[in-house]
Amino acid sequence: MKNIYLIFFFIFFSLGADAASDYSKYEIKEGNKNAKVKIFIFESLTCPHCADFHKNIYPSLKSDFIDKGLVQIYFKSFPLDLAGLNASKIIHCLNNDNRLVFLHHLYKTQNQWLKGEKIEDINNNLKKALDDFGIKNIDFQKCIKDEEIENLILNERIKASKKYKIQSTPTVVINEKKFDKPLNYKNLKKAIEKLI
Repeated sequence: MKNIYLIFFFIFFSLGADAASDYSKYEIKEGNKNAKVKIFIFESLTCPHCADFHKNIYPSLKSDFIDKGLVQIYFKSFPLDLAGLNASKIIHCLNNDNRLVFLHHLYKTQNQWLKGEKIEDINNNLKKALDDFGIKNIDFQKCIKDEEIENLILNERIKASKKYKIQSTPTVVINEKKFDKPLNYKNLKKAIEKLI
């Protein structure tokens, strides 16, 4: 796994500032576009705390606020390593209908697909996860090698890191303000209720 981190940081820091910036067509979002409260979750698919957010916080957030049209949530890719970057690329290669559900699936099954010492092992696990989920209409190798999507993800990561001073994942931003309390549903609920 150490090699995966080293390769990723080489890619990340060699990314030019002129990388493409039209990320909007790849957005992973849910909820009422006219909601008063917009939440950005900056997360890495290899981050166990992010998986915990999807398991223990997101369901209540969805039922109490998103499904009621009070909150729109954006799941923003902030990969911490090459495995996370590749998983993000796979998500972004999917059509709009599959992006969100497969994102949740990868967090739910994180311990399974993240097994392996080499990036090739993890890529094979990701491919199997797609097959197991029933997603067949994706050219896996083409997606993994897609430089446009890679540059979009990494450029968004750079911009978010500078703008919000992100130091860990998940980082939550509510209406353009970084959420600085311990991340649990009780604290998040209080912050949202003040804005609606």
